[in-house]
Amino acid sequence: MTCHICSNESPPLFSKLLLGKYNVDYFKCSNCEFIQTEKPYWLQEAYQNSITALDIGLVYRNQYLSTVAQALITRFFNPGKKFLDFGGGYGLFVRMMRDRGFDFYRQDKYCENLFAKNFDISDLPEESKSFELVTSFELFEHLENPMNEIQKMLSTGNSILFSTEVQPTQGDISSWEYLAPETGQHIALYSVKTLQTIARKFKLNIYTNSFNIHLLTPLSLSTGVFKILARPKIAFVYNLFRSNRQSLLEQDYSFIKQKLSQSI
Repeated sequence: MTCHICSNESPPLFSKLLLGKYNVDYFKCSNCEFIQTEKPYWLQEAYQNSITALDIGLVYRNQYLSTVAQALITRFFNPGKKFLDFGGGYGLFVRMMRDRGFDFYRQDKYCENLFAKNFDISDLPEESKSFELVTSFELFEHLENPMNEIQKMLSTGNSILFSTEVQPTQGDISSWEYLAPETGQHIALYSVKTLQTIARKFKLNIYTNSFNIHLLTPLSLSTGVFKILARPKIAFVYNLFRSNRQSLLEQDYSFIKQKLSQSI
């Protein structure tokens, strides 16, 4: 099989039973270490619900990722610019970031926007769809063609802050919990070497905590500072002293109230 990242040969690695009934082959690239499944013919069934019953960590994940994102944006980017959450699910992360004072918008064509209505990318005029930073959390492992989707993200902003767990370096990878065979949705799995390969192909730098938080960007940053601020407890303390953005909650409430009154 040909690697979706670097186009090198990907020999078979193991097989796994997905959704309790499909015996699926996994392949690992001999060059960049990317692991991908065979062509995912089961996805329509796997996505009968975009967010699975197993994702009970959704609220917790958005809590700590919003803390880390706040710290990294404050330290490395312009907090006064616009931001996009690509594959933003229910819009919870966008609402949390707007509550923290960051002008975030959501994009997700597969999931209903419950928490960030009126702050979707579709609510922006075309000329305003350019962003300081794109975030994409727990999405990369779902991508059938990662390079195409990364290119789409980079067309709206030249830096991507994202989360996906990297492959473990020890133990039986076929037993890795992150494979999530019960859902059939995790079809693309990355190593640090994979992320470095992606960065080279897009002529970007990659910063990673070597576990689950990563940043693709043309900027030259301190690797040490990135790793420190990618730790939620440290990011929380950093935000107490360094981030002073005023919440957009009241502003958003007035905006939506006025919009609703005009539609009556």
